[in-house]
Amino acid sequence: MTEESEPQAEPVPRSVLVTGGNRGIGRAIAEAFVARGDQVAVTTRNGGAPDGTLDVRCDITDAEQVEAAFAQVEEAHGPVEVLVANAGITHDTLLLRMSEDDWSSVIETNLTGSYRLAKRAAKGMLRLRRGRIVFVSSVVGLLGSAGQVNYAASKAGLVGMARSIARELGSRSITANVVAPGFVETDMTGVLTDEQKAAIKAQVPLQRYATTDEVAAAVTWLAGDGAAYVTGAVIPVDGGLGMGH
Repeated sequence: MTEESEPQAEPVPRSVLVTGGNRGIGRAIAEAFVARGDQVAVTTRNGGAPDGTLDVRCDITDAEQVEAAFAQVEEAHGPVEVLVANAGITHDTLLLRMSEDDWSSVIETNLTGSYRLAKRAAKGMLRLRRGRIVFVSSVVGLLGSAGQVNYAASKAGLVGMARSIARELGSRSITANVVAPGFVETDMTGVLTDEQKAAIKAQVPLQRYATTDEVAAAVTWLAGDGAAYVTGAVIPVDGGLGMGH
């Protein structure tokens, strides 16, 4: 007689929060967690969250809205076990033309907003004695980019933040990691001319853009069982563009 194989246990749904999840990379990340069977909440400023997610209106530059968003998610899905801090903006211009507002608005959203999210999520994760925090950075944060001093600074800051959180919270089985995408097929890159696209691809060893699903795969891996011993890491999804950085 042959022994019957034991049925595989279904993954236990987790409470997942993805910020800026109504389009592009954030939407793909949210959909990937939904496909896994998790309970997914998505912050948006104007709606449009993917099917199967809880649409939470939140401007992450407003501390009170962040607190209200977490309260809404916790009531619906329980304490946030996986935080993906993805929401971000750009205000690109050369350094000498960059206004105080160009600088402060990008830092406030991309860096300070991520700090607010991580701090609030950590409260619930400490009580659970487990959690995963993933910051969506950019190859630009490590490689640099002319005309993006503000954006690059904000994305580089996420690396220091993640590594400090990893050291602070690691004893409670909470990991903090960074995914650093390169050029990705999104609405933002879709407006580039053919010449601009060709110039970008020429810099990338794999000679193409990433898909949003490829970025999402790195994020879900970091949040999964296979990455339980990975923390303080920067995972590039950039086709080799930022090699060595």
